[in-house]
Amino acid sequence: GREALLAKIEAYLAAHNTCALATGCGTQVRCTPIEYTYWQGRFWLLSEGGEKFRGLAGNANVSLAIFDPYTGFAALGGLQVTGRAQIVEPWTEDYCALLRRKKIPESALRQLDHPMYLIEITPVCYDFLHSDFKKEGLSPRQRLVL
Repeated sequence: GREALLAKIEAYLAAHNTCALATGCGTQVRCTPIEYTYWQGRFWLLSEGGEKFRGLAGNANVSLAIFDPYTGFAALGGLQVTGRAQIVEPWTEDYCALLRRKKIPESALRQLDHPMYLIEITPVCYDFLHSDFKKEGLSPRQRLVL
């Protein structure tokens, strides 16, 4: 059921820490490899800035891809996430809570010329491709709409 699928998705997310974040607006599209923290049912990404923010400025819809290296059809593993992004203001409660969770001293970031940006992504849909589902008699591709 839904709860079992969500548990498998969350276990997969916990076993990884890097995604490809796709943002876009108008004709501008950007796909950026970036570290994530999955916490409280959302994705949290710290960033110094860059082209991805041009897309985020005009379009809150994003996609994340998290995947295993390809070694053959018998060991497929990949997760596509569709979600909505927002920028968390520096030094707010959520911002500081994420720093504590990642064990990043707030004082170190306050010394930077510009604060790190924090992107919060709320997932809307998961498309999970994993060969282990076949062992349970299921399709290797599972979808969970939140």
